[in-house]
Amino acid sequence: MRAIVLHEFGPAGNLMPEDLPDPVPGPGQVRIVVRAAGVHTIETAMREGLAIGPPLPELPAVFGGEVSGTVDAVGPDVDPAWIGKDVVTGGGSPGGYAELAVADVVSLHEVPEGLGHRAAVAMITTGRTAVEFLDIAQLTPDDVVLVTSAAGGIGWLVVQYGLDLGATVVAAAGGPIKTAAVRNLGATVAVDYNAPGWGETVREALGGRRVTAVLDGVGGAKAREAFELLADGGRFVSIGASSREDFEPDPELVESRDLTVTDALALLLTRPELSDGTQERALASAAEGRMVPAIQVFPLEKAAQAHAALESRATSGKVVLEP
Repeated sequence: MRAIVLHEFGPAGNLMPEDLPDPVPGPGQVRIVVRAAGVHTIETAMREGLAIGPPLPELPAVFGGEVSGTVDAVGPDVDPAWIGKDVVTGGGSPGGYAELAVADVVSLHEVPEGLGHRAAVAMITTGRTAVEFLDIAQLTPDDVVLVTSAAGGIGWLVVQYGLDLGATVVAAAGGPIKTAAVRNLGATVAVDYNAPGWGETVREALGGRRVTAVLDGVGGAKAREAFELLADGGRFVSIGASSREDFEPDPELVESRDLTVTDALALLLTRPELSDGTQERALASAAEGRMVPAIQVFPLEKAAQAHAALESRATSGKVVLEP
């Protein structure tokens, strides 16, 4: 089979297509003919050798824990009825950047009717995270919500949810193309947060209304400017830092203005029960058309280009590899 192999930590160009032996499913596993493999931001950091998330793999390594495809073989003690089923997994087992991958049967979800493999792999982790993010944020129709990285995989879904809820949605994205995309999605206000003074642009567009909730996945300076737009009593929910820059609000300012600041990732680590059922809900929401993922597809052989584009923030939506 063809696979993308990393032999040495470093730049995206270190991801190289190679021929590898076909994997064989072990006890409790199935083998999947990969139709779509998700690329996650944390994988770009792991490829560089940065220990800022999951443990780094032993090299050589094949990344890819998000896979959708068709089961073509099962391991010992696995019901052969799985063969031929269209499935998706975000179980975290590596090996998805390939034509064939193995996964634990307990991690599988059947792809809902009418949902393609691209959308399924986009929703199994990115969609689940968006659902968790929204559960924590507890948006209401009365909210004025600011979403950073609104053209990204999670942000795109959050914007749709907020609009469907009836909230006022301010979508902040990078560059005119992405800003136009979220404007066409229906955002109440669409702003390019790479432009100087974008915070003031938001204030003017809201005409005296203030932001009541920020949902941020960027961190750094953009998170700080978003935070400064919050009204007293507002809430700031962080779910990571795609910029790889930290943002720590002043605790005294938070207290004096009665703000709520939540690190969603830290909360989910301490309360894993908050993730229960979120994958199923994410897949169902996409199948029903309530949250439709934006997807950017790269051929499997161009995984290095996919990583480079993701790192430079040149992508829109969920990045997916197709063999």
